[in-house]
Amino acid sequence: MTLTPLPAFDDNYLWLLDNGREALVVDPGDAGPVAAALDARGLELAGILLTHHHGDHVGGVDALRPRLRGPVYAPVKEEMPEAVQRAATWVRGGDTVDLLGVRFAVMDVPGHTAGHIAYFSAEAGDVGPLLFCGDTLFSGGCGRLFEGTPAQMHASLQSLAALPADTRVCCAHEYTLSNLRFAREVDPGNAELAAYAGWCEAQREAGLPTLPARIGTEVRINPFLRCDQSALQDAARRHAPLKLSAAPSPVDVFATLREWKNGFR
Repeated sequence: MTLTPLPAFDDNYLWLLDNGREALVVDPGDAGPVAAALDARGLELAGILLTHHHGDHVGGVDALRPRLRGPVYAPVKEEMPEAVQRAATWVRGGDTVDLLGVRFAVMDVPGHTAGHIAYFSAEAGDVGPLLFCGDTLFSGGCGRLFEGTPAQMHASLQSLAALPADTRVCCAHEYTLSNLRFAREVDPGNAELAAYAGWCEAQREAGLPTLPARIGTEVRINPFLRCDQSALQDAARRHAPLKLSAAPSPVDVFATLREWKNGFR
């Protein structure tokens, strides 16, 4: 198996997984990079996985349909464009889907949007455990709450944090460096975070992606996965002393950090 992030737009990644003959693509907001990769490698498009309804994740589906030789899996709780609705096989948390001989568990992860889902495979050939999480979890950060609540997003992130530590985290955007600047602001004493930030900076300077990340790394450096820890609780209280109690809940800490990040520059 080969896992490839295909750059699109300003900072998107469309994830391509192939076995040398067939491929699946995740969240193809733009058909162009997908078609180019398929042509360059001589691959057939065996299926499409969609995580949520935003245009930069679904906009290329209609243009790819003439090449498609399999299903388009889409979240049943999302309001999808008509072009996707015509092609969709609807899935929800608890379902499983099989493509390229790989079984993916569908996970409900609302927060960024109301019906957002993720796809997790415990064993994707030699790639190992694999997570396609759309805009729910980013390396060092998480998605904005456009439709869901802080409680929903916190619960979604905790479900992803519980996956195996060696799970490859295939996020849909290259937001890592900006996320890590915020993470270091709120958690300046985290030595592993500082080291990881240095590695990510070197990757970007070399023109390479910072992704996929690993769950094991994220649970140690990502502030949004660690809202029950004292360092993050203290940071949230310093930022919003009038909003938080002396012993804030993890959801309240998450909400404070997410609001802080929304305005962070």
